[in-house]
Amino acid sequence: MADIELTDFSLLFPDKATKERDIREKAALHIDDFTLEELGLSEILPLKTASLSEFITTDPDVIRYREAVFADLLAHEEITRTIGKLMPVLYDIMELRRLEVDSGDTADYLTGITEIELYISSIDVLYEGLCREKHDYQSAALCLLRDHIAKLVESEYYVDLNRRLEELTSRVREIKSVTVGVNLDAQLRPRDAGVLAINSEPFRSGDTLQKILRLNLKNDEYTCIAELVPFGKKQTENQKTALSLAFTSAINDVYRHSLRSWKKIVQAYVLENTDFLLGLLPEFEFLMKGTNLIRALTIKNGTLTVPEILPAAQRAFTATGFYNPAVALKTDGAMVKNDIDFDENAGIYVLSGPNRGGKSVVTCAVGIIQAMAQLGLPVPADKAAVSPVDAIFTHFPTGADDTIDKGRLGEECARLGEIFDAISDQSLVLLDETLSSTGSFEASYIAAEVLAGLSMAKCRAIFSTHLHELAGEIDAINARTVPKGGAPIDTLVAGIEEEGRRSFRIWRTKPDGKSYARDIAVKYGLTYDNILQKLSKNTETEV
Repeated sequence: MADIELTDFSLLFPDKATKERDIREKAALHIDDFTLEELGLSEILPLKTASLSEFITTDPDVIRYREAVFADLLAHEEITRTIGKLMPVLYDIMELRRLEVDSGDTADYLTGITEIELYISSIDVLYEGLCREKHDYQSAALCLLRDHIAKLVESEYYVDLNRRLEELTSRVREIKSVTVGVNLDAQLRPRDAGVLAINSEPFRSGDTLQKILRLNLKNDEYTCIAELVPFGKKQTENQKTALSLAFTSAINDVYRHSLRSWKKIVQAYVLENTDFLLGLLPEFEFLMKGTNLIRALTIKNGTLTVPEILPAAQRAFTATGFYNPAVALKTDGAMVKNDIDFDENAGIYVLSGPNRGGKSVVTCAVGIIQAMAQLGLPVPADKAAVSPVDAIFTHFPTGADDTIDKGRLGEECARLGEIFDAISDQSLVLLDETLSSTGSFEASYIAAEVLAGLSMAKCRAIFSTHLHELAGEIDAINARTVPKGGAPIDTLVAGIEEEGRRSFRIWRTKPDGKSYARDIAVKYGLTYDNILQKLSKNTETEV
């Protein structure tokens, strides 16, 4: 059996050593489920059997290994259909494992047989979906799984397992009734009793006429001529339980030896192989949900691309024609696409623009693309090249959490301080409307200090803000930090079209706060001339 065992197999990691190294490195990784939830990724890629953050990796080889698996899943729909059929079976096995108590009773042995049946069913599902037709898979993972399942199903042991299970099932599951013998004493009181036979047919109750004509039934072994008292309507539950226990004990004696010997023979084999499949359950779910997400975006006419994975030290992030997938799935209109490039002139961006102009959507989209790339998924863009990051830090608007003692501004500053405690030059920091809890003077001062700190950390960052005047500080901040080796800061603008309509597009340019205010004022009729017209109409109405 050793040649078909695959205990260290993974659909997400090339080998055991790579997986173990990834687990060790994950301890220093700062990309948690809270962050993925804030970005909106957990909403469009929800998992039941594992945390999404568990699948984040920084290893380019692991990312490419997964990209090949997703490519096969997208090219062969029968794989996701197969996984969809397999997962309920594996859930049933998990539930049996949770409930199983080996007391030695026949019912517990039957549970063991059920697990074997479910195991065989799961293997058959995989064989039908992956092996029956000779598909040409490109990924090493699916080729190895297919070959393993084919070798297993075609092995003599597996054939014998099916045969023996069928034999035992026919013996045990077809029990419909037992024939009971009771010896009586001289006063017709039960002296002792026992099971005389186990039958594959249920007994028949017999109606009143048949009971009157009993002699016609004397040779009929399966017609009841009188019910045993404990199952009468007037009997207590304790009396009924007593008879049930007596029958169960008798049946246990009949089948205990054969069931024990069966379980001993197959238990180690089945446990090992069901453990192998159960261990893959989180991976199966992740791959199926990830593929479903990609297909859902494709239906929405969203473009997806396999990103180029560049070395972490290169600190690259370039995306052309990118969009926010969480927003795309909720809307029916045309997707608004944008471009962004963290290059030698901009390791950090200050993104400004009108309220509801798309700043938050763009900021989250950058984080989602980074996370999807490190999950091994295609990303929502026309073209992308990214370096893995060791952390994604978010600082988004919150409610009143922890503000009683610190106040809102104090809470925001405390969260920013925690980011600087853990940040590195290979981190991605996404700040959305940070410092919005205080006046523009105080906010601009603190924001300038934060930006200078991010520059010296040499990380990639987006600072989305309503503080349009902050753009005027960028040159001074760069003059302060870039000569010391800090990352340069540049500005992005979320634009609006004529008459204040939002375009949800971003441009790499200097913001003009006055033009935003003027356009918004025009849209809502709050220019000086508009206001005078309103006042004039009010006066005319009064007259």
